[in-house]
Amino acid sequence: MLDKLNNRPELPPEIARRRTFAIISHPDAGKTTLTEKFLLFGGAIQMAGQVRAKGEARRTRSDFMAMEKDRGISVSASAMSFDFKEFRFNLVDTPGHSDFSEDTYRTLTAVDAAVMVIDGAKGVESQTQKLFEVCRMRDLPILTFCNKMDRESRDVFEIIDEIQENLAIDVTPASWPIGIGRDFIGCYDILRDRLELMDRADRNKVSESIEINGLDDPKLAEHVPADLLEKLQEDLEMVRELMPPMDAALMAEGSLTPIWFGSAINSFGVKELMEGIAKFGPEPQIQTAEPRQILPEEKKVSGFVFKVQANMDPKHRDRVAFVRLASGHFLRGMKMTHVRTKKPMSITNPVMFLASDRELAEEAWAGDIIGIPNHGQLRIGDTLTEGEALRVSGIPSFAPELLQGVRAGDPLKAKHLEKALMQFAEEGAAKVFKPSIGSGFIVGVVGQLQFEVLASRIELEYGLPVRFEASQFTSARWVNGDTQAVEKFADSNKQHIAHDHDGDIVYLTRLQWDIDRVERDYPDVRLTATKEMMV
Repeated sequence: MLDKLNNRPELPPEIARRRTFAIISHPDAGKTTLTEKFLLFGGAIQMAGQVRAKGEARRTRSDFMAMEKDRGISVSASAMSFDFKEFRFNLVDTPGHSDFSEDTYRTLTAVDAAVMVIDGAKGVESQTQKLFEVCRMRDLPILTFCNKMDRESRDVFEIIDEIQENLAIDVTPASWPIGIGRDFIGCYDILRDRLELMDRADRNKVSESIEINGLDDPKLAEHVPADLLEKLQEDLEMVRELMPPMDAALMAEGSLTPIWFGSAINSFGVKELMEGIAKFGPEPQIQTAEPRQILPEEKKVSGFVFKVQANMDPKHRDRVAFVRLASGHFLRGMKMTHVRTKKPMSITNPVMFLASDRELAEEAWAGDIIGIPNHGQLRIGDTLTEGEALRVSGIPSFAPELLQGVRAGDPLKAKHLEKALMQFAEEGAAKVFKPSIGSGFIVGVVGQLQFEVLASRIELEYGLPVRFEASQFTSARWVNGDTQAVEKFADSNKQHIAHDHDGDIVYLTRLQWDIDRVERDYPDVRLTATKEMMV
């Protein structure tokens, strides 16, 4: 619909049926459970695993790192593809925990829309707000799912007001809950005039739908108790008067979000949300790149790496680069140019992910996410094309907020430690700095929990116990400017200078005063807190 305004041709049907989106939320709002139910409705799995269930049911498909299974949180973003009706969904699950926000920021560069999950009892929480701001920077269309309506939750109007106030976005209800907490019996589907009733007995069963003709239909009274029906009619009258109607164009530009209500753990409201993604979610979009934009309908294939996951299979030290295809029709075995090194790469064993199951991808289209196993050639921010030197831009790398020194428990294993740290740096899991003076490394992360994750992964994947220790430095800045000015600056500040894993010069600071001093004494040098992941 929006393509018509730009006079762009229609997308090839295979590309037009793709919906690539991320799920964002505060920890514990039910994001992983919702992901499971998507796979269930897409027919991809037979029984959804609950994050806090017992035994077999405990194994959620989208959390595959040991730590994720132990703690019931998602640490790394995982990608999954599955079919729903005539659509192909590419879903990227992101970590909700604020300590992993950088992984999430980068993931949002690879999707065309986001599904925001909100806990009905808690409303908009701090991490939701942070992630939402990233979506706002990218003008991503957002669909909202208010979860856990079968538990005691807040007044629906209150939740909607909070979304509108805190996130400065208009909200239009796509469904409306009937009863709350123990009295919750289902939802009224506003977009299609249907009654959806929840089955509390079987959590994996799709709710039954009853077609009705408007709110005066006598059929409603057969299924909804009188007091709840009266409240539903009053509420919906207010909704029609106070809230904007669904408008696909406003949603596409990110200023309006439709909201669905439900209970992911009871499989309720999920199918309606999926139908909403299929109907209102955007087709694969244009990607910003240098020296020109990339259109999804172009014949030539191009894609970019937004995430690298090392040791997905600990038995083989493999690294999988997650690539979002930006254009064209990809076929297995194709030769692509790795733009940064200008070298050709034959992609012989690309994989598609079904959570932690992966299968060889014989073909893929613009909008799809494929994994390319490699031994460290591919890094976050790399672009692959069929020859043209295009570089996808806008994938950020952030200065770490916490710095610590790291030592191997066994001093003879320093070389192994260096290898492990470089691998995590390329994966984007941490920043690794090598100071100009002295031995050892300084590791920088965005959140404290990442140190624990790194220590546990280095021990599990490399058999290397390590310990992190306090560092005299508190933050890091990349040094930019004319080569001579930067060299002169580095020479006279050796005790503060380090190099990151790309070899770029970094200035380690102890106090804000250090930064102010550089700005005052070295006007030709710029210190920056972000760096484009582009070479």
